Amino acid sequence: MKLYREFFSYVIPSLLAFALSGVYCIVDGFFVGNSIGDVGLTTINIAYPVVALLQAAGTGIGMGGAVHYSIRLAAGKREEAERYTDGTVLLLLAASLISTLVFYLVSPSVLAALGASGHILDLGNSYLRIIVLGSVFQIFGTGLVPLIRNMGGAFYAMMIMVAGFLTNIVLDYAFVWVLHLGVDGAALATLIGQAVTMAGGLLFFLRRGVSFHLLRSVFSYGRAGGLLGGIVKIGLSPFGITFSPNITIILMNRFLMDYGGEKAAACYACIVYVIVIVYLLLQGVGDGCQPLISRYYGEDQAKSMKKVCSLAYLSGVLIAAACMLLIFLTRYQIGGLFGASDQVRAEAGQVLPCFLISLVFLAFVRVTTSAFYATEKTFLSYILVYAEPAFLFLLLLFLPRLAGLTGVWLSIPLAQTLTFVTALACRLWVSSRSSGGTRG
Repeated sequence: MKLYREFFSYVIPSLLAFALSGVYCIVDGFFVGNSIGDVGLTTINIAYPVVALLQAAGTGIGMGGAVHYSIRLAAGKREEAERYTDGTVLLLLAASLISTLVFYLVSPSVLAALGASGHILDLGNSYLRIIVLGSVFQIFGTGLVPLIRNMGGAFYAMMIMVAGFLTNIVLDYAFVWVLHLGVDGAALATLIGQAVTMAGGLLFFLRRGVSFHLLRSVFSYGRAGGLLGGIVKIGLSPFGITFSPNITIILMNRFLMDYGGEKAAACYACIVYVIVIVYLLLQGVGDGCQPLISRYYGEDQAKSMKKVCSLAYLSGVLIAAACMLLIFLTRYQIGGLFGASDQVRAEAGQVLPCFLISLVFLAFVRVTTSAFYATEKTFLSYILVYAEPAFLFLLLLFLPRLAGLTGVWLSIPLAQTLTFVTALACRLWVSSRSSGGTRG
């Protein structure tokens, strides 16, 4: 019973936190779409992958440090664990600085590469310029959460994300609907919401009496590159899990604009705003059980680790099934939430079932990937993280030529099914190599 209590004490706050992270994705679309219509929906959808890249960088760095922290703490190496915390904060600072400089200079080119042009390019550039100036809030707002969760503050991590989310909603209403600031107002609301989450995260460490010795701690631990590289090595997997749906968005937007035009892209925007919440809920299950898996891995408790994985698989499948049913029943109402035209609403309702078919498969993939990087099986986690966008790209190269716009829509469930087969093969291979210990 203790294991069950621990599992849900970690996973439920993580689920809620990732659900709120998903709502961040749709809040801007809701207010902007209902303010300026399909053009606003398309603008936010095309620009959002850059926002997601910043948040994924924070998540990846934070999770990479958190996994090392948990494993070393469980093995009784507290001083080494604390050095990984210092290294994580140093990497978050570096990522914030680099992202601000790079994306502020190249945002117009990035948007054009993502398929924006004309008025959408102008609106997207205005939106992104504000977002990237506050990169530090995006990166720290997501990067501190995994550390807090692995230090036993799962509920606190959820609460600071709730605070940021509520701030975002209130300010979106004020900036977009009351002050009519359009996409600029949505960008400001997002930044301030993430700043609130970042401030709450820093307060957690302050109240715990945690003092960071960034350079001294990192460089005193043998080679600094080994410590920082270890964080990055594991962090590439949660980074990929967080960002891979946006690689999908980038690919889909380009092919939808080619085969269906702006209406198809607006239809996909409505779908993404909803389906991404399901993706993040499933990631919440995987990331929520990660501290326990890493701890039992560090303590070499194979049976407990397997029980946690089994609970995570069951939870993921049940969540996926419930979301499939709910979205299917409300599929023709979803477009209306974002102020979409009648044509876009109808098309979104017709296309949505394609995205629901493979959600149960995706649940298995997300949990398996988290279990791999939580136990330092980084190469296998890389395979699963990047398999889906790779399969999607290959399918998009030939399916639309055979079936037109229908081929574009079908590419996603087929890519996720192929990724599930890959995940199942990797899981069976790992099981066949295990011989009773968690290190197998």
